[in-house]
Amino acid sequence: MHSLLKTTVRGTAIGLLAAVTLVACSGPGEPEAPGTEPRMRLITTAQYINSLKYVFGPSVHTQGEFSPAARTDGLLANGAAIAGVNTSQLEQFQRAAASAAAQVVNEEHRDYLIPCKPAAEDAADNACAEKFLSQTGRLLFRRALTDEEIGAYVASAEEGATSLNNFYTGLATALEGMLISPDLLFVVENAEPDPDNPGQLRLDAYSLASRLSYFLWNASPDDKLLTAAESGELQTEEGRARAVDRMLASPRLEAGVRAFFDDMFAFDDFNTLSKDPLIYPAFTSVTADAAREQTLRTVVKHLIDDQKDYRDLYTTRSTFISPELAVLYEMPAPAGWTPYTFPDDSLRAGLLTQISFLTLHSHPGRSSPTLRGAALREVLLCQHVPPPPPNVDFSALSNPDSHYPTQRLRVEAHLETPSCAGCHRITDPMGLALENFNGEGRHQETENGVLIDASGNLDGVEFENVVGLAAALRDNPALPSCLVQRVYSYGSGGPAGAEENLLLTYFNEKFAAEGYRFPDLLRQIALSDAFSRVVAGWTPPPFEEEPDGGEQPDTSEQEILTMTRNTAH
Repeated sequence: MHSLLKTTVRGTAIGLLAAVTLVACSGPGEPEAPGTEPRMRLITTAQYINSLKYVFGPSVHTQGEFSPAARTDGLLANGAAIAGVNTSQLEQFQRAAASAAAQVVNEEHRDYLIPCKPAAEDAADNACAEKFLSQTGRLLFRRALTDEEIGAYVASAEEGATSLNNFYTGLATALEGMLISPDLLFVVENAEPDPDNPGQLRLDAYSLASRLSYFLWNASPDDKLLTAAESGELQTEEGRARAVDRMLASPRLEAGVRAFFDDMFAFDDFNTLSKDPLIYPAFTSVTADAAREQTLRTVVKHLIDDQKDYRDLYTTRSTFISPELAVLYEMPAPAGWTPYTFPDDSLRAGLLTQISFLTLHSHPGRSSPTLRGAALREVLLCQHVPPPPPNVDFSALSNPDSHYPTQRLRVEAHLETPSCAGCHRITDPMGLALENFNGEGRHQETENGVLIDASGNLDGVEFENVVGLAAALRDNPALPSCLVQRVYSYGSGGPAGAEENLLLTYFNEKFAAEGYRFPDLLRQIALSDAFSRVVAGWTPPPFEEEPDGGEQPDTSEQEILTMTRNTAH
């Protein structure tokens, strides 16, 4: 397992964070917050793959797309806290586990992933099996295994080796059981009394390590973080600060940042996005993947590599272009992903004018000022847009004629319906500013032969075109405060309540004071008391058996455990 203890530093910009003088976990002035309940979260596809990649290295390939949770408070990560597992999902996990386990023990990988050799390959070797399974299980389960657990997995390996006359086949059987165990598939947080604050609870050390790791890396804790948890160092102010600074300086931070913004921007919708091929023949699934990647590359370069102001993401002209996207941006195709800066007189300014936002929030055959404006409000400003009332006549919006040749004229006609006017007035003035880009994100100056009017306003700030919208959005105070809310919610695993408003205001003020640098926001939240505090009076819910009768759509943790053990044996 040579890959397990390797650590690297990202670069000078991120590395400087680790050199900052250690500070207390709770900075001066942090308001009291009630804390959160310990969560039980189903890990995502990316978290499963990232965890196995860390434990076994990148040459062990894990495939599969496990069904996502429902989006809650704008984030799939929050929905994972209330997700169950159905039979289909369990089968997907099982296939991925069987494939990974077989790769680990094959001749290509066994010599460096298994820390010992059996006395004979055609028989069981419990000592070697125990060494491998205890070390691997600790990393997969994010905690040390009990003697009983180790004994059960060693017995599974022994049974498989004996029945099949092959040590490695038996070991793969036991490993497959680990890779589909609820201890891996669910991140289960636990609480303990806080010795520094009598009468209060905090996450225990293993739970804190997992919360930090999934927050910053979107993967399970590494060996160093688990060691800090086991030694008690992670529960000290200085120890947690050292751990967080090391994680922020790691190249693994990029995967965590990508995961957060992919979730916040609802990029999972790209998995099912399609365009009318007769209207937009250049837009394909390959284009969709490239559009998603362009925005994530832009985010990582701007926020992590260069550590620039978060708000400037919405005005920057610097990005990356790929051959697949060049046709939509109407430029020569580069050989591969290439940094590119749009000229100052271009209407391409910020993330709103990238193919990802423009296509994701459009209809299959046309653009949509309403969808784009609603996404801006809900995704970037954390403002709720009510759903349309029932039985609305959308014909004026979808059927242009000589009276309504442009989206602006069609929307204005739609606003004559009183039941629609209220919502459309808070979405369409921004969405219409993006009408210089069609439903596949390509630039356009006219629609049906009529010059496009892209003027509008955002919360009283008027502008002439999308560049003005980008500037108005950049300076809107709701933009950074929405990010703070989303990041805290993402890290703690659930929506922030009204009782946490003072805490969010505090984080927002700190974010502003640090120049809206994203790594500083991550650090501030990760080191806060609120991040590890457990709500007072919390008690673990009792386990209840599923009632008899009726089909149960979700498989309980106990059922998964039973199925897992049957598989392992």
